[in-house]
Amino acid sequence: MTCEVVLKAVFPLLEGRDLVSCMLVCKQWRDVAQDDYLWKSLCAKRWPSICKRAPPPTTTFHKLFRTLCKRRQCRNLPPPRLSFDDLDFYIDIWTEEKLIFSEVVAGPILKTGIKIPPTGISDMLGFHLEGPEYKMTLPVEPRFIFPLSQTVSVSVLVGRKDSNKVACTINKAMFDYIDRTAFRALAFDYLEFSPIYPFISPIRAWISMLFMEGNEGVIEVFGIEMDFCDAANSEEEVLWLLDMLDWK
Repeated sequence: MTCEVVLKAVFPLLEGRDLVSCMLVCKQWRDVAQDDYLWKSLCAKRWPSICKRAPPPTTTFHKLFRTLCKRRQCRNLPPPRLSFDDLDFYIDIWTEEKLIFSEVVAGPILKTGIKIPPTGISDMLGFHLEGPEYKMTLPVEPRFIFPLSQTVSVSVLVGRKDSNKVACTINKAMFDYIDRTAFRALAFDYLEFSPIYPFISPIRAWISMLFMEGNEGVIEVFGIEMDFCDAANSEEEVLWLLDMLDWK
């Protein structure tokens, strides 16, 4: 059995990315891998209907596959029109109907976050706070506690100093998931965007209470974290996302 026969038996089993790599090995492999029948088969797996029409004479299925599978290059965002200096965050947390935390947090404080995690927290939470992922955190002083048996809810408004307008990011959402392994209680709500952005998919705003284990059935909150990880993972992306909210 010749090498070419082996290649013609193996190449149809490969994915497009692997077939492209094979074309770089040597001239013989490239010549076999350029057979347009292989690329037509790959196109038929992904887009069966497109193979029902003959490609134009100047287009091969190889070129068609590479064009449709070409990765979109990441575009650099222009500088955001907002900055954290322009923002204030209004955070209110209730247990049952009792207000247990209420603060107006300046944007730069949330941006600076928890620089040094407190002693006594879990290793997993410490790794999270010290990790490279973008996050907005707030140290809570004095700390507050609440029983796990009670229902806890949160609201977050954002105010713009440049226009004196306010937008709602979280409206009385429940902390309905408590991760005892990661020592985080999580709540979320869907952002409301300005009508001038009608085609934006739903995006969640997340808020977490970071806690330590207290007495049995009670947790002690030492920090708050906010993120928009569904869509924004850098300071610039967060600021652009906030700029698109329905400011009133």
